[in-house]
Amino acid sequence: QVRFVESGGGLVQPGGSLRLSCAASGFTLDDYGIGWLRQAPGKEHEGVSCISMSEGTTYYADSVKGRFTISRDDAKNTVYLQMNNLKAEDTAVYYCAAIQKRLLFRLPSPYEYDYWGQGTQVTVSS
Repeated sequence: QVRFVESGGGLVQPGGSLRLSCAASGFTLDDYGIGWLRQAPGKEHEGVSCISMSEGTTYYADSVKGRFTISRDDAKNTVYLQMNNLKAEDTAVYYCAAIQKRLLFRLPSPYEYDYWGQGTQVTVSS
């Protein structure tokens, strides 16, 4: 059974940082890419970043390049999203998701993901 445990969301002031964690289980991670997506109120889901678990290649949305970093801890089957210099427009529910592809050549679209976590709220406000 595929399962994600997401954590790390919360309230932070503009310019602050947060680190999201996604502990995955129930499938062979090397066969997948793990991504972070977000959905702001009244908007569609948006891909933020993704990492190939077999190759380690990473991809980012233009809106977060230079501010967000995705990484993995293979021993813990966990993927992280380090978010720095947060802005009000980063406020959203952030989801961890898995796409069944070993090789990635671009940031996947939200509809391409096969499994999703329950989401964690990130609010950037003073």
